[in-house]
Amino acid sequence: MRRLPAVTSARLDTEAPSASIDRDVRSLASRALSVYHVDVDRLAALEPDLLVTQVQCEVCAVSLRDVEDAVRTGLRSRPAIVSMRPDRLADVWADMRAIASALGVPERGVQLVTRLRARMRGIAERTRGLVRPRVACIEWIEPLMVAGNWTPELLQLAGADDVLGVPAAHAGAIPFKRLAEVDPDLIWVTPCGFDLARTRAEMAVLARNSGWAGLRAVREGNVFLGDGNALFNRPGPRVAETLECLAEAMHPGAFRFDHEGRGWERWREAPSAPRRPRAAQAR
Repeated sequence: MRRLPAVTSARLDTEAPSASIDRDVRSLASRALSVYHVDVDRLAALEPDLLVTQVQCEVCAVSLRDVEDAVRTGLRSRPAIVSMRPDRLADVWADMRAIASALGVPERGVQLVTRLRARMRGIAERTRGLVRPRVACIEWIEPLMVAGNWTPELLQLAGADDVLGVPAAHAGAIPFKRLAEVDPDLIWVTPCGFDLARTRAEMAVLARNSGWAGLRAVREGNVFLGDGNALFNRPGPRVAETLECLAEAMHPGAFRFDHEGRGWERWREAPSAPRRPRAAQAR
């Protein structure tokens, strides 16, 4: 696969804890600064025919405004721009078709969407008659935020009921007591932009909340981590793979896609370090 150079970078430390990232994002926003920098010179050297960007979330990726500014100030060529706003699955399909059309192959976009929808419909049909768990999906750890947009639809297709997410809209931040009030059967933790290893490392922050250990999902071992960066926060062709991860984890007796360990994993709290006995003082 041909690799192209990165032409964007974040104006904050993406390796910092989630609370620090949130503070930095808010600080940039308060000064009307973009979260991302576009390397205009490198972008111009590539002479692209098409630029794909998004207006769904200016924190998650480079915004349409940033791209338009780069084109206006630094590109002699005038590439076409496709800007995505995927609030729900129907928008994800429309964006795929729009990109294919901009590339001059609209029929391939239609074919791709048709295949993906059929694949996902097959999973939804197999969940009929299965017990539907009540699920909360966490998309940021500190502050605590729940997933909205297309995530509630994916959970519905996977045979579960979302107890906090708002379809086709940002669900936003919630106090921990709200999570405790709904006390879901199962919890997904899929922080935006984090892979499994990064999410696993951040779980200690979530587990420090008073009342975490008493949640039904925690007591029964039904907390799952999802690869947000590759799958759960990506409104592209891999939404079908995301649905497979959800179905496989929540209904292990009915589905097996072999995504465990790569796309998702069950969270197991690290055991506390044993206390060392104090040596008796010689007298």
